Amino acid sequence: MASTPNFPKSTQEVAWTACAPGRVNIIGEHVDYNDGWVLPMAIEQCVTISANPLGDAIAVFQSSLSDEVVRLDLSKPGLQATPAWGNYVQGVVWEFMKETGASMPGFAATITSDVPQGGGLSSSAALEVATATLLEKITGHTLEPLEKARLCQRVEHEYAGVPCGLMDQAASTLCRAGDLLLLDCVTDEYRHVAFADDDVVVLIANTGVSHSLADGEYARRRSQCEEALAILGKPSYREVTALDLQNAAHSLGDVLIKRARHVVGENVRTRMTVDALEKGDWDRVGTCLYASHDSLARDYEVSCPELDCLVAAARELGVEGGVIGARMTGGGFGGCTITLLRKGHLERIREHLATRYQERFGVVPTFYTARPSQGTR
Repeated sequence: MASTPNFPKSTQEVAWTACAPGRVNIIGEHVDYNDGWVLPMAIEQCVTISANPLGDAIAVFQSSLSDEVVRLDLSKPGLQATPAWGNYVQGVVWEFMKETGASMPGFAATITSDVPQGGGLSSSAALEVATATLLEKITGHTLEPLEKARLCQRVEHEYAGVPCGLMDQAASTLCRAGDLLLLDCVTDEYRHVAFADDDVVVLIANTGVSHSLADGEYARRRSQCEEALAILGKPSYREVTALDLQNAAHSLGDVLIKRARHVVGENVRTRMTVDALEKGDWDRVGTCLYASHDSLARDYEVSCPELDCLVAAARELGVEGGVIGARMTGGGFGGCTITLLRKGHLERIREHLATRYQERFGVVPTFYTARPSQGTR
């Protein structure tokens, strides 16, 4: 007879618990799959998975966000029918078993999350990384941090159908409190960049407009960038200059030159932002953030009226009103903006953004304040 799943409850002890955070990307958008540099940070909102052993060779997951239960037969690795969110956890289970050769005992797991779904804060990567970290605890097999991030990226590609770069999974795995993560998406080399001024905080505004990157727009942008690079005759966007784009404008056409111009410019802006942070030049950081948003809206065409409204509202206040800079963050077509600001002005800035947004759309965004947080634990 099959065992009754012993799902963890908040009032009972659990055998294993793992937590992985969402992230916001300060700058470096849509360049993780274009030979770029990205600069994310982990946020406090996270996915937590608690589990207890189960006598049978099955893994059972229940989520606080769904009435559906995922049940996996561990004796038969391979794709099994689950609800859509189950593809993330089962993908991690099968890829972890394949990668480590670990024998997986049965377990019953409960998933809780306060990472907004569809908000561009990497709720899916947090779920993947939390699952992989849980499996490390259950089996005693530990992956190197970048190995774990790559495994979770593979799950996103092969089980969820999203051809993402490594940034989201790397941020959830590698970030540490008080620092941003500069990741080179060509070499996978990384270093931590201090977010040194305690007077500066990040205000995240969630538009409440959901998006799905699996609906073709993400893949279309990626394909367009690859096509532009082929026309430019360069092996990497690292070797493309603004002059190259100017000389190839006729060959590229109106759409492809805009896509390539965003990639080339965003890579420059990311490096400029790191240099400015290390010099404490917050004015230059703000200039880079606004320029990034403008490029994403006009050249990459992944913004939307809701995101543009929030960035425009932040611009209205300016440095005099405590705003350093603002931009959309994440894949786009909805989701969130970030506003870097002086914390003494936080309440006034939040109220101003809420008022402008409500005037335009009739609702108030959801706000979160953030400082760089710890990765998976």
